[in-house]
Formats: sequence, structure tokens, C-alpha cells
Amino acid sequence: MHLLMIVAGLGLAYVLRSSYSQQDGNWTQRWQRSLLMFLFPPLLLMMTAVAVLCMGPQGQMVGFYSGWLTYYLVLGCLAVAIFVGIKLAIEAWQSIEQIRTYPQLEFEGSKVRLLDHSIPFSAMIGFWQPELVVSKGLLQKLQPEHLQAVLSHEQAHHHYRDTFWFFWLGWVYRCSAWLPKTASLWEELLLLREIRADGWAAQKVDSLIIAESLLIVVNQSMIVSETVCAAFSRAVPRNRLQQRIDALLAEPKSPIESIL
Repeated sequence: MHLLMIVAGLGLAYVLRSSYSQQDGNWTQRWQRSLLMFLFPPLLLMMTAVAVLCMGPQGQMVGFYSGWLTYYLVLGCLAVAIFVGIKLAIEAWQSIEQIRTYPQLEFEGSKVRLLDHSIPFSAMIGFWQPELVVSKGLLQKLQPEHLQAVLSHEQAHHHYRDTFWFFWLGWVYRCSAWLPKTASLWEELLLLREIRADGWAAQKVDSLIIAESLLIVVNQSMIVSETVCAAFSRAVPRNRLQQRIDALLAEPKSPIESIL
């Protein structure tokens, strides 16, 4: 019975992921569709594993015998997932402890951590209450209006609690990397997260200024783990950068609506 449940769960998860293809639609529809296809197959497998554990290693159900081999297999997979989560949490906590060593200052009415680096960089780093980190290079390179655009974008990440939710999505990503199209769905969610933050910021700052700021700093982004980090600029393929700019320059729209 265990083996039948596992094979059925794996088969359904594989078929669902394999059938995914990016379709046209507004940003909200793309976000909801991508999030569903990213989360549902791994959660289906997790629910199957929990059901197997609840059934126990011995006994009979619907004429099928349950055995220790598949029971221990499921138990091992769940143990690996828990280990990955703990490892991810430790790495995230170390990143947070590191940024707390940076000097804190008041800037534009907000408290920021100052990174002593010439590369223009800004990011929200943390969990539910992330801290804003900016580099000296950002303060020196950008004009006040562009700097305000960057800060508004980062405030959007705080508004949506992106660092908290994407910590858990990052855990799912690492545990399900072997499923088809996991990497492409993850990149799609990261892109839509940034488009959503751009849209929120565009309600306070001219969208053209945000687009200009993006072009200034995006190619000089630092390599930072996205576990608990939501950065304004990150190294992305040219077509994804173009999508962000197109979204900013399109007709004014409401920000992406979603459960996250």
C-alpha cells in the first residue's frame, strides 16, 4: 500500500510539473499560476509521506500489505527535508547576525545598515521584520530621486513580507529541485516578486525613475543569498530585466494581488 501511494504521488507530481508552461495573462494571474504549480506538487508529496507515516509500517489496507522498507524510505526523505530546513535557517541567521555588525544610521526617515562597499547595493535582509541594508556605493552613485525610488522598492518588500515568505519558498525549492521545471518556476516567482515591489513603489515614485534606477544598478549587483534577502538589483537574464522595465513603463496598474 505504501509503495502504491508513493508511486501515485510521484507520478501525479511529475505530470503536473511537466505540464506547466508559462502562459499569457496579467501579472496577478501569472503569480497565482506559478505559485500554485511551484507549491502543489511538493506539498502533495509531503502529504503522501505524512499519510504513510500515520499508517505505520505494519498491517494491511485495502488488500495491500504495508512494509518497513517503504516506511523507512519515507521517513528518510522527511528527515532530509527537515535537515535542509534547519541548515537553511542557520545560514539565514548567520546572515542576519552579520548585517547587525554594520553601523546603523537614520536616512530619509528610515533606519538603515550601512555596508562599506563601492558597489551600489540595497536589500531587505531578515525574516518577518527585515532590516534595510545599503552600500556606500549606492548613496554615492545615485541621485536623490533615484535613491528614493530604490528605498520605496525595498519598503514594498517589507510591506509584502517577502523575506519571510521566500524563506519558506526557498526551502521548498531546495527540497524539490529534482522535480521538473523547479528552477524555472523559482526564477519566475523571483521575477514576479520584483515586479510586484516595483508596482507598489510606482504608487509613490515615478515609474520612469524606478526604471532608470534599475538600469543604473542592476548590472552591478552583489552575490547575496536570497534565503532572507530581497534586493533591488540582482543578476538576471536580459529578457527578465526587460520584463521588469516593460511592466514599469506600461499603463498604471494595481500591484500584483496574491496570498503571499
